[in-house]
Amino acid sequence: MPSPEGTHQVEVSEKDAGERLDRFLAEKLGGLSRNRIKPLVKEGHCLFAGDVMADPSRRVKEGEIYQITVPEAADPDPIPQDIPLDIAFEDEHLIVVNKPARMVVHPAAGNWSGTLVNALLFHCGDSLSGIGGVKRPGIVHRIDKETSGLMVVAKTDAAHQGLAALFESHDIERTYRAIVWGRVYPKSGEIEKNIGRDPHNRKRMAVMENSGKWALTRYELEENFEDIACLVKCTLATGRTHQIRVHMASIGHPLVGDPVYTRPKLSRTKSLPEARHNVIRKFPRQALHAQTLGFVHPVTNKPLKFEVEFPSDIMKLLNAFRG
Repeated sequence: MPSPEGTHQVEVSEKDAGERLDRFLAEKLGGLSRNRIKPLVKEGHCLFAGDVMADPSRRVKEGEIYQITVPEAADPDPIPQDIPLDIAFEDEHLIVVNKPARMVVHPAAGNWSGTLVNALLFHCGDSLSGIGGVKRPGIVHRIDKETSGLMVVAKTDAAHQGLAALFESHDIERTYRAIVWGRVYPKSGEIEKNIGRDPHNRKRMAVMENSGKWALTRYELEENFEDIACLVKCTLATGRTHQIRVHMASIGHPLVGDPVYTRPKLSRTKSLPEARHNVIRKFPRQALHAQTLGFVHPVTNKPLKFEVEFPSDIMKLLNAFRG
């Protein structure tokens, strides 16, 4: 797959003939979506026989060769924003925060403000500048936007390097609580399956047979809700993208509320009273919470361990299942 940035030449094959120009280019370049290609074409970045092709709906013909130039993305530097933080621990080297659901960790396309990084830059001031790179100061790991819970962020280069080493060697204790569909059996176990980017959907991760990265999740049943769903504790031995969500779905127990890795199973809750059924039906995110975080302080060598309770939305969901 070619690198997105730079100039590319692509030729129309027989099977591509008749396709829209923007769709054809998106399929050939792979790393760029049609929504990204369309404005590039309109802005004059696509040529055919030396002429600018500014109509993304143009139908391509067999044998035509198009040249498209993809400029390097210019991400704006994150700006400090006065956003309240739920701080579990802080010293001169690092800070541990309880991230709320729906907060993005670091700025990216579509989320240049309101992120954890914007809040940290305001809270920490110049002490965070440049740590771990300009775009992601201090960030050594992350949790999904719709997942709540504990994260540790470096405030100094020494802490950043030390924390990165701990994550690399998997010497971080991370325990999550999740509400999943069905009742897990056996009551505890290990899910050891490689995880990689889904070849059919680049926004998803997937279990991979012969590729991807090694991933290990340990789970334990904590509470069963009439076999409709259950509360499980998941301990990460590795930290792959969407690891718990992918692993639990792979054994037939996807997370309640997960919009990516499960289809709605609300028929299971129709027998419940309407008020309880509606709470479950309207839950707006994956029911996943990073509850425990433990590690040895990378500068002081002091063992640290933190735990935070469920946020109110997951407590409401639990109560709906409990009755």
